[in-house]
Amino acid sequence: MASLHDYLFVSGLLFAIGLAGVIFRRNIIVIFMCLELMLSAANLTLVAFSRFHTDHTGLPDYNGQMMVFFVITVAAAEVAVGLAIIVALYRARQTINVEDLTTMRG
Repeated sequence: MASLHDYLFVSGLLFAIGLAGVIFRRNIIVIFMCLELMLSAANLTLVAFSRFHTDHTGLPDYNGQMMVFFVITVAAAEVAVGLAIIVALYRARQTINVEDLTTMRG
């Protein structure tokens, strides 16, 4: 069985990959996907701590898993709004390269 350390290692690795993608990539779609990867890494951490932290009866504490549902809900709303903004930017500028989107004016 995997330990808490194993879950945290995978979560940290996913978060690092997402952070590297946000920092080094120039495509706004890839950056957006890397942000979602970072949210998934945080969700994995919450679930792992929830699973391995027990209450006084010896049962797992489900507070972290309930928090994940809220994070997933916020992430779904973020995807809807973020993709709408990306589509609007593409229609206005005909590019999704971050370096070309430096000014607010068209």
